[in-house]
Amino acid sequence: MAYDDNNIFAGILRGEIPCEKLYEDDETFVFMDIMPRADGHCLVIPKTPCRNMLDASQAQLAACLATVQKISLACMKAFDAEGITLQQFNETAGGQEVFHLHFHILPRHDGVRLRPPGEMADFAVLKDHADRIRAALGR
Repeated sequence: MAYDDNNIFAGILRGEIPCEKLYEDDETFVFMDIMPRADGHCLVIPKTPCRNMLDASQAQLAACLATVQKISLACMKAFDAEGITLQQFNETAGGQEVFHLHFHILPRHDGVRLRPPGEMADFAVLKDHADRIRAALGR
């Protein structure tokens, strides 16, 4: 299938849709998930178009994973987390809902379950969580 330039993440990259941005470099963009399943839940995306990892270039995947590691470490520091869950879905049958490659980073604590999907965040709380991650990144 072809990449759809009208997907929500493409709109975020073009600045048409607001987001709580955490980090950006030449190849990747990171922002808070507005329906977080854990405190600090954020998304890493490539700046260049691709539907998912099945059609991504090796360069897109390498750039994303380098950023995933950097942001994961910052999330662990910001939330005193004991680990992270990394999620990445491909195609409808694989659970993908937005067809732009993205990686979910979810800071985790032993014994704390993920929240159910689909619950919108309080934006003041989301901003506070973003500020904590940016501080851990030194930004």
